[in-house]
Order: sequence, then structure tokens, then C-alpha cells
Amino acid sequence: MKELHKILNEITQVTTNIETNYPELYRSLGENPMTLPVKKHPHIDKMVMQEYLESLKELLKHHLETHKNK
Repeated sequence: MKELHKILNEITQVTTNIETNYPELYRSLGENPMTLPVKKHPHIDKMVMQEYLESLKELLKHHLETHKNK
């Protein structure tokens, strides 16, 4: 449970960073396929949350790489 709590804290930190520093990217988070469950009652566990965290990091990394000259 401690690891899941750590992952959730990191998701919060990354999301807050995006919201504060990259509002144009934050607006598109709701459209991220990782946030849209396919099942009516999806099973959420540590692995799912870790994958979501990694997708947030990749999204931010890609944004920074493609917008650094602007």
C-alpha cells in the first residue's frame, strides 16, 4: 500500500506541475486515452497507476521536446 501511496503522490506532483506550468497541456489531459476506462467498473491497482504515471511523464516530456523552441 505504501508503494501505491507513493505513486499517487507522484501523479499529483506531475499533474500539478503540468497544470501550473503548462496549462495548454493540462487542458488536454482529459482527452488522454489512459484516463478513459474501457470497462464500466475498471480494476485500478498499483500497476495501472504506475502506467498512468509513466504516460503523464511521457506526455510532459514530449510536450517539452516539441515546444522548447517556441
